[in-house]
Amino acid sequence: MIGDVVETKPCQPKVPMDLFHSGQVVKICAPMVRYSKLAFRTLVRKYKCDLCYTPMIVAADFVRSAKARDSEFTTNKGDHPLIVQFAAKEAQVLCDAARIISPFADGIDLNCGCPQRWAMAEGYGACLINKPELIQDMVRHVRNQIDNPRFSVSIKIRIHEDLKRTVDLCQKAEATGVSWITVHGRSVEERHQPVHYDAIKIIKQSLSIPVVANGDVKTLKDAENVHHLTGADGVMVARGLLANPAMFAGYEETPLKCIQDWVDIALEHGTPFTCFHHHLMYMMERITSKQEKKVFNVLSSTSAVLDYLNDHYGV
Repeated sequence: MIGDVVETKPCQPKVPMDLFHSGQVVKICAPMVRYSKLAFRTLVRKYKCDLCYTPMIVAADFVRSAKARDSEFTTNKGDHPLIVQFAAKEAQVLCDAARIISPFADGIDLNCGCPQRWAMAEGYGACLINKPELIQDMVRHVRNQIDNPRFSVSIKIRIHEDLKRTVDLCQKAEATGVSWITVHGRSVEERHQPVHYDAIKIIKQSLSIPVVANGDVKTLKDAENVHHLTGADGVMVARGLLANPAMFAGYEETPLKCIQDWVDIALEHGTPFTCFHHHLMYMMERITSKQEKKVFNVLSSTSAVLDYLNDHYGV
């Protein structure tokens, strides 16, 4: 299975574009600041996740600083197929970052959807959806400078209030050689409003490259519904996987086996305590009482957490 870190004879690893041509909906773990790191990617791959993204990395820092590279990006043999997501606003900087990463990943993604103020103020993220020519320029540069034709270059966007602008942006990106487009079905201003699946459907119908739908998918059933509603080739999930990393394998809530797997993987990877603990809080949200949360959420060491899991769940 993809992602099991067992030493076996290497089979030809699946590249992302092969997944989109498999006839199945591609199940994708979203880029999540602090959370979609190697240990968590290893966990979701055990539970039927087809493709994982790293957290967003600022390309300029990544290119400039070896320290940033070491802290922002870790991977291993089983961590494929893998997309590294960058925040960038200059074509050459994105190219340099892509060139550094290309031996270790299967593709890069340009973040054109992050609505956070700091990102927008720096010229990154969602403000790029108003600069289609700049997106084209960045995609074109990477395409021209990375020799490997199987290396993917994708973008992740939000939608405009006026959907015609989004369709135009996507068609321009497609013409420049983008591999696929992930659409978060909300505008920059929208946070918890319902996702505009109808908009994703219109975008899908106007393109011939794969489209990935993103937003408010909490269960495998939701993922299948979104695929039927939009015609999207893949479904990307963030919070739904944090709450239940086994979601893509059809579990309605996090099974104890998955919690056990997380403990094993996190300890093996030396995951920092805060990250290890936060993931468990998310995973156990639906299966613990208010009273249990009060106790569990204030534990302050790995050994206290391990004792708690052992005493209460036999993990």
